[in-house]
Amino acid sequence: MGTTDGLRGPEIWIRGPVTVPDPDASPGPGPARGQGPASTPYVSAATPRRFSWVATHGGAGSSTLAAVYGGHDSGREWPGSGDPTSVLLVARTHAAGLESVLRTLEVFRRGAAPAGLDLDSVVLVADAPGRLPRPLAQRVRAIESVIDVYRVPWVTDWRLGDLGGSPPRETAPLARLTGTAGGRAR
Repeated sequence: MGTTDGLRGPEIWIRGPVTVPDPDASPGPGPARGQGPASTPYVSAATPRRFSWVATHGGAGSSTLAAVYGGHDSGREWPGSGDPTSVLLVARTHAAGLESVLRTLEVFRRGAAPAGLDLDSVVLVADAPGRLPRPLAQRVRAIESVIDVYRVPWVTDWRLGDLGGSPPRETAPLARLTGTAGGRAR
């Protein structure tokens, strides 16, 4: 998988900001500097990444996701100056929604998106309860082949306007990405 130098273990890649301990700082409990490997692990003090929800079509659910998971709701516009530049594209899982995601991904691929934006992932919101029909599931797999995709199931309470409570457990990876893994966004 990765490389190793024999002392630190395998090389890994980490997404997002990572803080590196000060090499001149005291290692804390454990062996003194120069007397064997330090026992203090690298600990990231990074805060959750700030992000903007960008709807790829009307009714995608970006406002609901911003209310539930936090972040900036850009609606159908690109984030403006002062808004977070990390973009989460949002679409429904119906045919028109998936097609709009593909068009927006093409904008990023061509480099036609505004400068400075970082496309993080796609968030697909269920357009109805239950499983996707095979043709739509195949389109989702095509999208997943080019970018990280997070799925949000049908939530009847959200349809009724009740955005309280914890996010659905199926969205735990999205909650971790957005920093709401412990509950509601602040």
